[in-house]
Amino acid sequence: MPIHLPPLSRRSFLVRSAAAGAGLLLSPPLYAAEKKTDGNFWAFFSDTHIAADRGQIARNTNMAANLTGVTNDLLALPEQPAGVFVAGDCAWSSGEAGDYATFASLLEPLRRAGLPVHLLLGNHDNRERFWNAFVEERRARRPLADQQVALVKTPRANWFLLDSLAKTLYTRGVAGAEQLHWLAKSLDENPDKPAVVLIHHNPDSGEKSIGLEDTEDFFKVIRPRKQVKACVFGHTHNWSVTPDPSGIHLVNLPPTAYIFREGQPSGWVRATLAADGMNLELRCVDPSRKDHGQVVELPWRAG
Repeated sequence: MPIHLPPLSRRSFLVRSAAAGAGLLLSPPLYAAEKKTDGNFWAFFSDTHIAADRGQIARNTNMAANLTGVTNDLLALPEQPAGVFVAGDCAWSSGEAGDYATFASLLEPLRRAGLPVHLLLGNHDNRERFWNAFVEERRARRPLADQQVALVKTPRANWFLLDSLAKTLYTRGVAGAEQLHWLAKSLDENPDKPAVVLIHHNPDSGEKSIGLEDTEDFFKVIRPRKQVKACVFGHTHNWSVTPDPSGIHLVNLPPTAYIFREGQPSGWVRATLAADGMNLELRCVDPSRKDHGQVVELPWRAG
């Protein structure tokens, strides 16, 4: 299943800090009065591309600084989310052990704040080194032995988390027959709530696609199952929300790290579930952008 990092308790953080030579220095807000958690608020991060060296620059962007910035933005809100999803490409380029060590350390402020973090994989990740980096948290049984899939049930929606990593540094992604069978079976077993599917690669069956190779097979699973309301993905570093002909919302997350095209935002997305839809708020690394705070309303399709 995708790595699910539980919140860090005060005791476990102190143990980790002491082991790292950090002593008992805690930033003041860490254990202040707890904020109220909004169970319908979820945070989407994607394409963090964290390198072992926190000073690594790519496309004029310090990736570690961006992740720290969006984390601070999230933690500064008056209420905290039920959890955080990171939609793949956690690592810088080829998913090295040092990348994941730095990535894990940058996630600690979220976990110390009491937030569970759910991690997916992208084409710049390495599955084995990723698993090795988070071995303490890798105790739950996975529905599929060789892929990270999971179902996260919440009051207003079921989140289906998929693994599209075909091979490290191979641009395109693959869901595969076994995973799609699991998805179809799990959707059929859970028809009572809206379903949102998360995957790293963008569904795209075009000839020049860099996305999901088995897009048509993927759509054959989700389109006829009317409880599927949205598909959320990263990979293209291109923020957009478009409708599929079936009525499913296709949500392409902005990168937390660098952009590919000038004018696109980097940042994260605040998702708030309603009884009949989901609202998305774009939160930019650069809050001076005109689209910072942009809200997109996604009404659920019928059925």
